[in-house]
Amino acid sequence: MISFTYLFDNISDSLNEPFNKTWIKKVIVSEKKKLGAIQYIFCDDNYLLKINRTYLNHDTLTDIITFSTSDSKEIISGEIYISIERITENAIVQSSSFNDELSRVIIHGVLHLVGYDDHCDNDKKIMRSKEDYYLLLQTGLF
Repeated sequence: MISFTYLFDNISDSLNEPFNKTWIKKVIVSEKKKLGAIQYIFCDDNYLLKINRTYLNHDTLTDIITFSTSDSKEIISGEIYISIERITENAIVQSSSFNDELSRVIIHGVLHLVGYDDHCDNDKKIMRSKEDYYLLLQTGLF
């Protein structure tokens, strides 16, 4: 089943539809995968910290946690948890807009579902390069 679902936990749902679904589909197709069902859960720091502690044994704040729910390497399905508080703070630190930072984190989560990782420096460099490329795709600048 192809779908996008948005849930809002402990935050305003004023984001409404926070990104372009067509853009996400293009990213997935560009990576030679098929879209399944992706659920975005927009939350606050405390909600994401509980997930980080419970499932990943990390006791730190983070902007995103991604869980694949697909049984197939070809079909991209999963849950993407995003802390709106972290996005807001990261935008300030990075001197970028909230929407630009949100777009970067949204595509970061999709890239995790596709199979990219960011645990070592080389993987982080590849991930950042992919993010930059797909952010340009979103704006139509390439």
